[in-house]
Amino acid sequence: MDPETTIQSLRAALQASPGNAPLRRHLAEVLMAYGKQPEAEIELKALLKSDPRDHASKLLLARCYRAQDKNSAAHVVLEDLLAQGYVRARIDLARLSLAEGDVELAVRHFKAALEEDAALYDPELGQRLGIGLPGAEAEDDGEVFEGRLRASEGSGGGSSGPQPVFSEVKFVHVGGLKHLKEEIRKKIVLPLQRPDLYKAYGKKTGGGILMYGPPGCGKTFLARATAGEIDARFLSIGIHEVLEMWIGQSERNLHAIFEAARQHRPCVLFFDEVDALGASRSDMKHGAGRQTINQFLAELDGVGSDNDGVLVLAATNAPWHMDSAFRRPGRFDRVIFVPPPDHEARVEIFRLMLAEKPVKDIDYDGLAKKTDRYSGADIKAVVDRAIEAKLDDALASGVPEPLTSKDLHAAVKRHRPSTSEWFATAKNYVLYANDGGLYDDLKGYLRL
Repeated sequence: MDPETTIQSLRAALQASPGNAPLRRHLAEVLMAYGKQPEAEIELKALLKSDPRDHASKLLLARCYRAQDKNSAAHVVLEDLLAQGYVRARIDLARLSLAEGDVELAVRHFKAALEEDAALYDPELGQRLGIGLPGAEAEDDGEVFEGRLRASEGSGGGSSGPQPVFSEVKFVHVGGLKHLKEEIRKKIVLPLQRPDLYKAYGKKTGGGILMYGPPGCGKTFLARATAGEIDARFLSIGIHEVLEMWIGQSERNLHAIFEAARQHRPCVLFFDEVDALGASRSDMKHGAGRQTINQFLAELDGVGSDNDGVLVLAATNAPWHMDSAFRRPGRFDRVIFVPPPDHEARVEIFRLMLAEKPVKDIDYDGLAKKTDRYSGADIKAVVDRAIEAKLDDALASGVPEPLTSKDLHAAVKRHRPSTSEWFATAKNYVLYANDGGLYDDLKGYLRL
């Protein structure tokens, strides 16, 4: 029987028995199997309208959202399931976190699920994360270990430190930021897609981009999307994975990180809070910090190594604290401002934040107009405030009411954007320390 005939037969049976929940769930499963996720979503929402605590249907809805790249909506559904004590949702949260490049979170969810119920062990996911069946002996075979590739002994000098993994996030998953995505496309994506043209002009595939802007505006997510866009491995580095108290160890950590990226090229190497690693040497009183910076600069230059195919992205909230040597050609020679979500992106963020919540007559466009310069984290705080106020009303009256635009606008008035302080500081640098044009993007955004 062909797919359409199967689906039509199930719809006919459901029309004769509209209250048959197992039949409607089976129809949703068939629709998903044949790639008809939007239709499956409608059926699953109908099931949940009748029974909001239908865990099986809610889990299917999360998977349906995931198949449509509605990752934020999938997160909301899975976290709601988890809050209701449905442990199986942790496995899906682990898969979703891994797909978004957050390997450490994937490991935490997977381990937490197994601690509560070892029968939830997923062999395929366990192999990808390097987590064996509880009670089984771990094997040192060069596979992934707790979300990182682990080199076996005698494997040719492989590092035991963090190793790259693939990211499934792409530019299409990043709302707004068109100018920034175009800059990254020219610097990173196109050289890999057309290496013949770049080699004809003696240009290598590599180099660095420094992204700066207020916190909570998607710099890390954009770096993951860059890796996904070019099907490259992604290695995200926090300062805790580099800095050590012992003299010389921080430099060895940096070298190991760059070597891991070189061994898995093309690779997007992302440094978060890079100002902590690349602070101005003139501000330092101790030699150890200077040595770490010198090592970082040497790795960026590829001293004694070849960085072709190693694409370095870094993020900072304070570019004015970074040593100017990092901005020389071949290092972070592109410095790009990452602004808060634009109007279009804020509309989408509000839609995702309010998905699966009781709402009525929401004016998303009006909310976006009132939340200029709000970060994604700020918008989440607005939604949380509105929900808390609505819960207070429901506890007093005993009658739950849906969220309205009025509730959300009231929450907006009570929440000042967290980016305000950052912009106040940044404005001073634009006005008084922009002789080289470093902050021209920010200057244009502020209309100074």
